[in-house]
Amino acid sequence: MAGERRRRGGGNGVRERPRERGTRREQREQQRGAGRARTALAVAAVALTVAFGVAALAEWNRWSETSRLVTPHPAPPALAPSSTGSLASPQRFWGTYRPHVYFGMKTCSPRALVTGLMWLQQREGGSLRHTCEQSDGLSRYGWLMHDGENFGVQEIRDGGLVLKTEFVKRPGGDHGGDWSWRVTARMEGTGGPAPLLSLFFYVATDGQGMLQPHLENETRLAAVTGTTEELGDFTLTFLPPTADAEGDPKHASYNYLDVPSPGLHLLTDVVRSSLSNRFVFSGPGRPRHRFFAVDTFKGLPGWDRRPPPPPRGHLLLHQVTLELPATLEVTFESGSAAAGQHGEQLAGAALSSALSQHAADFKQRFEETFGLARKGFPPAQRRFAQAALSDLLGGVGYFHGRSLIQSPQPGERPVPGAETSLLTAVPSRSFFPRGFLWDEGFHQLLLARWDPAFSREILAHWLDLMNVEGWIPREQILGDEALAKVPPEFVPQLSETANPPTLLLALEQLLPAAPQPYLHRIFPRLRAWYDWYNRTQAGPLPFTFRWRGRDARPELFLNAKTLASGLDDYPRASHPSPDERHLDLRCWMAVASRVLATVAERLGEPADSYRAMERALTDNALLDQHHWAPELGAFADYGNHSTAVGLKWHQPAPAAPGQPPPEPRLVREVREAPRPRFVGALGYVSLFPLLLGVLRPDSPRLPAVLKAMRSERQLWTPFGLRSLAADSTFYLRRNSQHDPPYWRGAVWVNINYLALRALRGYAKAEGPQQARAEELYQELRHNLITNVYRQFAESGFLWENYNDSTGHGQGCRPFAGWTALVVLAMAEDY
Repeated sequence: MAGERRRRGGGNGVRERPRERGTRREQREQQRGAGRARTALAVAAVALTVAFGVAALAEWNRWSETSRLVTPHPAPPALAPSSTGSLASPQRFWGTYRPHVYFGMKTCSPRALVTGLMWLQQREGGSLRHTCEQSDGLSRYGWLMHDGENFGVQEIRDGGLVLKTEFVKRPGGDHGGDWSWRVTARMEGTGGPAPLLSLFFYVATDGQGMLQPHLENETRLAAVTGTTEELGDFTLTFLPPTADAEGDPKHASYNYLDVPSPGLHLLTDVVRSSLSNRFVFSGPGRPRHRFFAVDTFKGLPGWDRRPPPPPRGHLLLHQVTLELPATLEVTFESGSAAAGQHGEQLAGAALSSALSQHAADFKQRFEETFGLARKGFPPAQRRFAQAALSDLLGGVGYFHGRSLIQSPQPGERPVPGAETSLLTAVPSRSFFPRGFLWDEGFHQLLLARWDPAFSREILAHWLDLMNVEGWIPREQILGDEALAKVPPEFVPQLSETANPPTLLLALEQLLPAAPQPYLHRIFPRLRAWYDWYNRTQAGPLPFTFRWRGRDARPELFLNAKTLASGLDDYPRASHPSPDERHLDLRCWMAVASRVLATVAERLGEPADSYRAMERALTDNALLDQHHWAPELGAFADYGNHSTAVGLKWHQPAPAAPGQPPPEPRLVREVREAPRPRFVGALGYVSLFPLLLGVLRPDSPRLPAVLKAMRSERQLWTPFGLRSLAADSTFYLRRNSQHDPPYWRGAVWVNINYLALRALRGYAKAEGPQQARAEELYQELRHNLITNVYRQFAESGFLWENYNDSTGHGQGCRPFAGWTALVVLAMAEDY
């Protein structure tokens, strides 16, 4: 109280006047209010700081995650730095590494000099041909012989026009040596006068390099000299056309184009925009004909409304217009070859001799590798097998650019990945001219038999695409030419999406002869890849796995797709959930564990954890527990599933007044609530324990699996195993209004090859099903080979898949990706 009094009164005991007391009270209250305000401001400031800190931390976390997605893996490159380039690998520096064009060559380098061919039949409705297109309607195109390194022979049939394109490489100098082309053109079975034909040969730079044209008579581009960083100096010569390979001269009209290039993906548009029909062809003693030829580049669509993009390079084009038959040759000579090293020009008789020798060497090597003559295959079927291998080798491309990576976090924009290069085979030159992760493992099963060193190089390229997390994007769309073939919505790669590690199947085949230094380089990346699968694709129970990234809006589909699995629309649980257990991924991880263990043991690295995982994933009792469905009598996925799901037409709400009525659409209807259960979809997924050798030869489940395979009511057809049982409710069912069936009944060669390999293994192993497996193996092999060959003979193409009712090829064509595995089936090489 004394203290209180002291605060209220003066120290000398004199009473204050009331007014003075009131004034001081107000001052004290004001001071208290100011204190409270300062406290509130301080609290607000702290709260704001915390809020900003939380937001900053969240932003940092988002940035950090995004940054990691596009950060390359820190391990040393799987591809040895000294193993590529014109000096380290001169025999592979030049190649047909532009599989999306009908004929063209480039170097294995990021800013490559590119060369190519276009043609135009000078008739009404004639179209300029350049890039391989499904819509072109060519009755045949593909490599008849291609050794992947030195030479190739291709046939193209465009209506009655038959083009034969050939190339030969010759070593020498420091920049990949020389090469020559020959293009032979003739008409066949037209029954009338042949139209004039224009052939366009071009050379273009991409970002760097210089080109200099050399003209004759101001219209004929006789040669091009130039220089680039990778090639040094070079000379490209366009020889005058001849009537035949013997060199009889041929009359022709010439035009040329010399323009800045807006980009390699726009070369067709540049040429098309430059065509004019003001030119007249007048052969000796022949009627005069107007024809289209390159004249003045008029710009590309939209350039009149916006400034044209800056030039990306330089394009020089040589147009030759003539009557058929005719032969034209082009030679490339490296300036780095020593004086006299070129020898005789690789043209005319010298080129014919070189082509003949390479063709003979190819046929001999093919027989030594695959032994089809020894197995009794007739010449026509051996030529078919040679073409299948050659189409795969001729479909190897070299790509350079950046992937576009999409984080799974909501609202995040795709970000470009690190600049990278990729050497890879492509599934289809027309429809899929880019790299696909799960396809590539199947490609390499065949290429590894033909050229193990080439296959090891391609596998190393793929492993070097890995980010710091151990993830490899499933689809590689690198560079403008690849991007031009893909709708924009399919370009971003989802960072949670896996793909089957089929590369390990090919690596397992390569292991016995793989050099130790190579294994040392790739092992850190193999280990990171394996860990990524175990970390990101783990299932709800120990030793189970679940593909991430199923369709985010399952209500739009009969069954939400699972692109990660490679089997796209194959039926899984109707309602995606974290409780799913995917059988095929479990089996892929068993293979991965086995391969990682083998590599580790070869290198003296710890392998116990891999062997332990292999034992767990091949434990047939545990496999039964997680994936055997007694009510189905088959192995199956497990998840939140309804058996009563269908598509039903739905009429959207009426449009606003004056607007056209909306179209009806198919939407999913669920007539029975889902519940946790096994998924009743007998098909390829059900076979994976057999396909990948997880099922023991003495397993009591093996008879049921073999029975389902041989049942015509389920998987067996005269053309191979269908992908989904004919008695399945999903068989040949559309997945949405615009989404036809894909893996719902068609016959696919890659899975049939795995089935043949597995059956051959069970036929050789002691067990109660040994004889039955041998019987099925022989029947299935005969059916598959016979149908794929018959469809090739009738259509001229290998196909993406085959109709299970007629055997006819369907999907895209040519599809010399995993369909070329028919060669290994013929050779019984598993």
